[in-house]
Amino acid sequence: MIYQLHKPNRKIQGHLRLTGSKSISNRALIIRALSGEDFPIEQLAKANDTDLMMALLASDEIVRDAGPAGTTFRFLTAYLALQEGNQILTGTERMKQRPIGVLVEALRQLGANIEYLEEEGYPPLRIGEPSDLGKSNELQISAGTSSQFISALLMIAPVLPNGLRLHLEGKIVSRSYIEMTLGLMRHFGVSHEWEGQMISIKPQSYEAKPFIAEADWSAASYHYAMAAFADELDLQLDGLFENSFQGDAALVEIMEQFGVHSEFNETGVRLTKTGAALPPMFEWDFILCPDIAQTMAVICAGLGVQGLFTGLETLSIKETDRIQALKNELGKVSAYLSKLPARFSPNSNKEYYTVEGTATFSTIPTFDTYEDHRMAMAFAPLAMMGHIKIEDPMVVIKSYPAFYEDLELLGFVVER
Repeated sequence: MIYQLHKPNRKIQGHLRLTGSKSISNRALIIRALSGEDFPIEQLAKANDTDLMMALLASDEIVRDAGPAGTTFRFLTAYLALQEGNQILTGTERMKQRPIGVLVEALRQLGANIEYLEEEGYPPLRIGEPSDLGKSNELQISAGTSSQFISALLMIAPVLPNGLRLHLEGKIVSRSYIEMTLGLMRHFGVSHEWEGQMISIKPQSYEAKPFIAEADWSAASYHYAMAAFADELDLQLDGLFENSFQGDAALVEIMEQFGVHSEFNETGVRLTKTGAALPPMFEWDFILCPDIAQTMAVICAGLGVQGLFTGLETLSIKETDRIQALKNELGKVSAYLSKLPARFSPNSNKEYYTVEGTATFSTIPTFDTYEDHRMAMAFAPLAMMGHIKIEDPMVVIKSYPAFYEDLELLGFVVER
């Protein structure tokens, strides 16, 4: 399936309510399950991953299929490791290529009973009843591993017999997602101590209380890209909080550099133009907000602003190798993502990537999506520059099923 998109003008004006954050929704669902009590969660993400999480938490089937949902798979691995009975947790072929060994080994040290059914270190998993849960309450884990592994361990920590002391070794990647997890746990009454590289959580109970899930700043990033490309702008995005758990809220600061101003109000945020000139170069460390790196690369290419990006360490192990995917797709519009050789890096402890060139449309480009929802949505705003095509466009249902309908509300033409 291919969609063709274009926008007859460069005007963005409208009022949208964004779907709830998938990251927040999935954490809240796991916490509710761990609390042992039902409580209302309002404005849950309208996303496949979240629907899957709810269905699999409620399922009594032995085989549970998380599909392509990485967050769902990882959080459920930790949750199911505490449960009675035996379950098999599986996913798509791509999911079977995504390593899970670091999390499994950590859970085994806590007393979990988990076996690999195919390749060692990868899904699918057979998860049995824990044999000696809480036999250890101290773990060491690489701080450079997926924050979802760390979050999965933190969320089960308070219900372990002796709690958990988690030592993070090395440079902490995606710290904002760990802080999001701890912030949500705090909302539900669970305290923690974080000193240096050690996070300590004592045995305690989650408090069941009503919760409202904030809208998704990652989803907002695609509308910020449209705002950056617009000649005229007045856009209200409802559901976003000024004081956010999400690292992607860095967009507010980032987009001022591209002439987009964010004004918070009672229902969300209003975007308007500042009239500021574009920067000759945009530099940002995405270590706290990796999910908006694709959006920002497309913004730089669309506006011809040179980008200097760091903090992309986790992009290669997402739904696809997002760095390679960006290289491939930006090249279709004569823009380029390149890794700087170490000797040219301003800081030898970091990997630097540059975005260069200005997107041009000599023909109608067809952007591949690599089974990655963020590839489809990051490139869609380029339809403001000319006609584009998107391969496998409905991959967006993973996190933002109403994406194309919202584009149409803003005046985009979507040819299905």
